[in-house]
Amino acid sequence: MFQAMSTATILLILAGASLGEVIPTTEVEKQNAVYQELWETDFTWKFDDLPLDGGVQTQRIPYSGYIYPDTEGGTVQSLRKYDRAFNGGRMQASDHEKWDTTAFKEPVDGFFGKLFKMKETPDWYGHCNGWTSAAIRHAEPVHSVTRNGVTFSPADIKALLAELYMYNEHVVLAGENEAPIGAAAFHAIITNWLGRGEHPLGIEAEPGEEKWNYPAYAYAASAAKKTSRQVEVTMNVVYAADSRMEWDESPRIEEVKYFHYMLDLDADGKIVGGSFFHDSSAIDMLWVPLSPKQ
Repeated sequence: MFQAMSTATILLILAGASLGEVIPTTEVEKQNAVYQELWETDFTWKFDDLPLDGGVQTQRIPYSGYIYPDTEGGTVQSLRKYDRAFNGGRMQASDHEKWDTTAFKEPVDGFFGKLFKMKETPDWYGHCNGWTSAAIRHAEPVHSVTRNGVTFSPADIKALLAELYMYNEHVVLAGENEAPIGAAAFHAIITNWLGRGEHPLGIEAEPGEEKWNYPAYAYAASAAKKTSRQVEVTMNVVYAADSRMEWDESPRIEEVKYFHYMLDLDADGKIVGGSFFHDSSAIDMLWVPLSPKQ
């Protein structure tokens, strides 16, 4: 049995990669439909037609925003200004934020927490998805604006944008319902959206219970064909990391994640499956924000 195995198969096993998962037809149909609806053009699956590097234009690189932790009151400071300008001083928006940042508590770990059933707001709860959505859909605000005698600085405007997009509509491209993201879908989504479309993506960058979202805006990959039907790919994806506070002029803080995977191709060179190597990073979700809700 061992002698019958090909050298390529042995190398794959030694490298820590499983033979590729076939991408489900439903996944292919979903990516095709979403891309056609939002871009009015076809999603591409042919490997050789997908760029090995790409990203957004310089003026559209997402700014590094603040996550506004719930434990620090979220965006309540800027919402107080909003109330003075638009609600006649009635604390409607800021009172809602006070409720929103304290309403979703979790049981506290540890002996005393379990004994007395204490609950607290987890320290990672915040507005990372709101900032990420705003930074993807809007250029960074650079001017102060005065309305009804109240001046909003660029930092205030970014806070209002982060709040506005907290519960906005979005499309989950991969990772919905905590399903693992396959290598085939990952490569196709990154190269179509960031490469062909030059459009940033939301990336839930840390697998696990805690959710940390960031705007990804560039990537660079290298590829080596192992056989006519298999391609080994390494890729670095660049995303904007969050700042420790909100700034009138945000710093540009970037992080890079490394991915390593094998792609399976059909006779026409289209991506039909794949698998990640064990040295690859993993992420929980790829998504794109749509319009904000009231």
